[in-house]
Amino acid sequence: MIKSKDYAVRAVHCDHRATDDEVYEALVYATAPLTRAWDKLVGAKRIAIKFNQDWPIDTVVMYAGQRQQLVSDSVARATLRLLREETRADLVCVDASYHVMYDVRPSVEQTTTLAHVLEEFDVPLVDGTQPPYRVVEVPGGGRMFERYTMMEALIDADAVVSVAKMKNHAYMGTTACLKNLFGLMPGVPHGRPRHYYHHLVRMPYMLADIGRIIDPALNIVDALIGQAGQEWGDGVGAARVVDGLVAGDQVVATDACVAHLMGHDPTADWGTEPFNRDRNALKVAAEGGFGTVDLAEIDYASELAPQPVGTFYASQPDSRETVVTWRRTMAEQGLYYRDNWQSLLDYAGEYILLQDGEVRWHAADGIMRESRRTLAGKNRNHAMFFKYVDPEETEGEHFEVYEAALRDTQFADHV
Repeated sequence: MIKSKDYAVRAVHCDHRATDDEVYEALVYATAPLTRAWDKLVGAKRIAIKFNQDWPIDTVVMYAGQRQQLVSDSVARATLRLLREETRADLVCVDASYHVMYDVRPSVEQTTTLAHVLEEFDVPLVDGTQPPYRVVEVPGGGRMFERYTMMEALIDADAVVSVAKMKNHAYMGTTACLKNLFGLMPGVPHGRPRHYYHHLVRMPYMLADIGRIIDPALNIVDALIGQAGQEWGDGVGAARVVDGLVAGDQVVATDACVAHLMGHDPTADWGTEPFNRDRNALKVAAEGGFGTVDLAEIDYASELAPQPVGTFYASQPDSRETVVTWRRTMAEQGLYYRDNWQSLLDYAGEYILLQDGEVRWHAADGIMRESRRTLAGKNRNHAMFFKYVDPEETEGEHFEVYEAALRDTQFADHV
């Protein structure tokens, strides 16, 4: 008897020049076998949708009539149409605009690239830069932290849908439906600064944590046009025509198939392309029992051939030697904080940057108003550990992550 597989993913052909109706039909085809996803969605009273779509509208990069770095109108329309037709749920779009949070633009009206599509389907946008929020425990205790501040509208939803873009990421190697969830994290003063989590060593484990908390029922990847190199920036990422859509019922399994289609090994880890700077967040999640990166464990079917190796790649702005040094010194400072936190209580209630056992910067609001390269002084190749000094350690950071990272870098120094 053949054992049924826990996760299902489908990758289907869909031309990047297809009409809205053709994209919709392709998405229907891709999602029809995902019975576990539909069991959750059909029973939901409210579905929260996170589109990869936040960017200053006047600087969006286009390629062949599609957004190169963000979800296309046609895929967004297909997603909302499908959910409207197949469920009775109230739909809400959830996002926490980085560009509003950090005053790049004054309002979400200038950063919500899919606003017109949301309006067509009468789907409200919940602005995650504003409360209400709730502190949520990670099931199983978490890999990086025990708890996180999350949007209440997200946590109260009966089901979540993550709609992402196929892209490389200079820090994380790849980005799809799991990394897309990072855009839901509140910033200061209600949550942590984004760079508190977008932090060397921390981020892969943090992504595994929020993936487990949110656990999207349906994961959709717009692979009509993808981008190699890195996630953002005009002229720094290279467009890739893939002509496909990917859909899955588990976020890590879906992204593992996406990585495979990009020509990457989803079981690879730090030090192997495209994971040049940090650990593979998908593998970290799977190691913690959330999803899998083993395609043999996935009910996976694809009409798309994997891209030739090298077609998709992650940018490498820094040498391997530099990255190894950064990771080693970051791990050392994380462990220094763990062992010496009582000597740092003069900074209680503040954020600090800790380098070589010294506080290089501190502030109550966690906002850095000068670059970390400047703050690092003469030891620019030594990392700075960013930490909120809390005598109660209520966020519950797992410092054993830094022990593991230190072991990895010590091994890397000898290979």
